[in-house]
Amino acid sequence: MNGNITTQLIPSEDIFSIIPLLRVLNTKIPEQTLRQRLSEMVAQGYKCAGLYDDDKLIGICGLWILTKYYVGKHFEPDNMVILDEYRSKGLGKQLMAWVYAYAKSQDCIASELNCYLSNERGHTFWDKEGYKIIAHHYQRPIDS
Repeated sequence: MNGNITTQLIPSEDIFSIIPLLRVLNTKIPEQTLRQRLSEMVAQGYKCAGLYDDDKLIGICGLWILTKYYVGKHFEPDNMVILDEYRSKGLGKQLMAWVYAYAKSQDCIASELNCYLSNERGHTFWDKEGYKIIAHHYQRPIDS
């Protein structure tokens, strides 16, 4: 770590730069599929905060800003990941502090997220960030 750690929104034209970090989370989705989905996501309002060590992208946190009747305007951190060699250095907390400030600047009043059942490190992180489990997330394919 060089010590020059910064966080900023990744410009939509550079969104594919997050693919190597997404692959840390899931190696099974083909890159072309990721590119297609990211293009669709950006068109639907997806943004992504990038954590940089100088010019090297070392962490990401996707951002969705939504309004739901039961919570109001809120943000959803999505697929937050930091490269292995940068973990356990307080950088996840630093990235999320930037994300919370950004969400507040967008008039968000709360945050909700999904975390995979198998992601025990993620559970620990989100618990420390003050998140509470309030629901189950269900998923079902739509039959053709």
